[in-house]
Formats: sequence, structure tokens, C-alpha cells
Amino acid sequence: MVVESIKDQLVYQRPDSLTPIHTHYCPGCTHGVAHRIIAEVMDEMGIRTRTIGVAPVGCSVFAYNYFNCDFVEAAHGRAPAMATGIKRVLPDRIVFTYQGDGDLASIGMAEIMHAAARGENLTVIFINNAIYGMTGGQMAPTTLPGMKTTSSPLGRDVELAGFPIRMAEILSNMDGSGYVVRRSLHTPANIRKAKKAVRTAFEVQERGLGFAMVELLSSCPTNWKLTPQEALDFIQENMVPVFPLGDFKVRPEVAEIKV
Repeated sequence: MVVESIKDQLVYQRPDSLTPIHTHYCPGCTHGVAHRIIAEVMDEMGIRTRTIGVAPVGCSVFAYNYFNCDFVEAAHGRAPAMATGIKRVLPDRIVFTYQGDGDLASIGMAEIMHAAARGENLTVIFINNAIYGMTGGQMAPTTLPGMKTTSSPLGRDVELAGFPIRMAEILSNMDGSGYVVRRSLHTPANIRKAKKAVRTAFEVQERGLGFAMVELLSSCPTNWKLTPQEALDFIQENMVPVFPLGDFKVRPEVAEIKV
């Protein structure tokens, strides 16, 4: 019996669901990691040719350049509304939104809340890096108490700006939600768990089990003014205590899904 040497085995390649171009993301940003695991899931499920992504405004605005599937651009915060229209007109398609915290939890709060309330059969990937990444590092709805940003140079004052909004906890209380979880991208182990959650969220839509959202804690070294490694440590030390990882809504029929 002939055993292949490790150098002859293919162990890593670009997913077919990603286009062969460089991204615009800053060094150390985990948007690229999120893109990769979404693309891997699309490949593994064999759904690329019938998947439609919706990108709003923010760091995700150029996602249509990076995913090798049909993509549309929505106005700031309106991705769930546009995704709702697409899914209702084309119910056989897999439709997902890819949104940041400023987009989903601020200007798009109404859209995401009502999409969940209606139980729209969509998959939402929510990138939470606790700051407005693309527009200059301003305070976001998810910015941590005391966290410095360009619009809160002395740190977020909760008496003036309120507390961080925990979207997974809020959306889990909507009757239309079938699967709402929070994962993170700061370690290999957490990335593996995040991919499994993304796969489950797509399976939920495939089986018509309602609204699904995966919130992903993500790094923003540039606006946090940290090195890439320091930014990953910041997630563990500062973000996870405020945004605990876990499952917030898993319907019984969703719990039966094996991925």
C-alpha cells in the first residue's frame, strides 16, 4: 500500500465561494476570517449557485467583490428589508445578510427587529467589533463602557451614551427567531465553533425553520489602535465579559440539526 507524503496532500485552498482577489480589510481584521468560514459552508452545502448575499454600508460594503455568488447592495441598515423581499420573491434561494454593528444595531435596528418578529426565513451574519470601522472609528451601539473612540475620546460614558446593546439577547426574545447565537473569531477553537454556528444558521434557512442570526465578535486593530495580536486579546479580555458567548435561542427542531 502506498502512503502519500504530507507534501502531496492538499490541505488548504481558496473556497470556490470566494473570488481570487485581495480584500481591502486592514491587517489583523477578522472580516476575512468570517468571509472564509461563510464561503466554506456554502461550498460544503453545495448552495453557492443559489445563494444571494445582501451587503449594506460599512466595512462589509464591498463583500460583493469577495463572495463568488449573487450579491446585492442595500442602503445603510436596510439589508434585512431587502433580503426579505428577495426571499419572498425567490423562496428557493438561500439569502443571507452580512452586517456590522453600526449598520444592524443603529440605523438598521428597526429592520432587524421586524425581520425577526416576522420570522423571516433568512440567515444574518452580524459582525460585532464594538466600533464604526469604515467611517473613522466612532462610537457604536456596541462600544464598551469606558472604551475610547474618535467620538468618545475620554471613553464611553454610560450616563451620557447609555450601555452597549446586546443584539443576540434582544433578538432571541422574538417569537419568530429560530436560532440566535454569539460566537467569536479570536482563537482557532472559537473560529471552529463559529463555522459550525454559521453552518447551522444556513441549515435553519434550508429547512424553513425561521429567522437565524450568528453574532461574531470581531477585531478592529486599526480603530482600536492595537496590534493584531493585542486586538485578539482585547476580544477575550474585554469584549467577551460584556458580550458572553453562547446560544440564546435554539428551537427544539433546530437542536436536532447535526452539522
